[in-house]
Amino acid sequence: MEIIYSHLILDACCILNLCASGEFLGILKSLPAEIVVTTIVQEKELITLQNFPDFAAAIQQGLLKVVDFESEDEEESFVNYTDIVDDGEAATFAIAVHRNWAIATDDKKAIAFIKKEAPNIQILSTAEIIKHWSESESIDNSILFNVLNAIRIKGHFVPSKNDPLRNWWQGIIT
Repeated sequence: MEIIYSHLILDACCILNLCASGEFLGILKSLPAEIVVTTIVQEKELITLQNFPDFAAAIQQGLLKVVDFESEDEEESFVNYTDIVDDGEAATFAIAVHRNWAIATDDKKAIAFIKKEAPNIQILSTAEIIKHWSESESIDNSILFNVLNAIRIKGHFVPSKNDPLRNWWQGIIT
């Protein structure tokens, strides 16, 4: 996996999945970009992350940066996008579009929207991020099994039937 932008902005669904993995800090360290989350996602959508101390640790260690709107254009796009997607996705997309950053999300509706709105923006998934981490860090399959299982149970996530990495994921957990 190559991230073709300087920054990767994570949507709430991916953060929840990555935190559920039990390897959040290691995963962030493996990514070849600056990793960010919007203030709106942090403050309004990630309340459940109180159970995941790694989220706060990632911010404290500088592995995850929190960003807010920097221009009226970003704010205007945010407002326009909230008609189509939830506030966290709208904030994530507005910032990504205006700053030309990659996005990580697993939400099908959000992916369809961003592909239509900004087809040049790179979109990554939880599965792509986990696969990259496992390969770049040479993670043993028994550890990877535990990580994927934790994401399935705690994050309530498995790749969709259309996800190109579904077979890879299923091959590890079965």
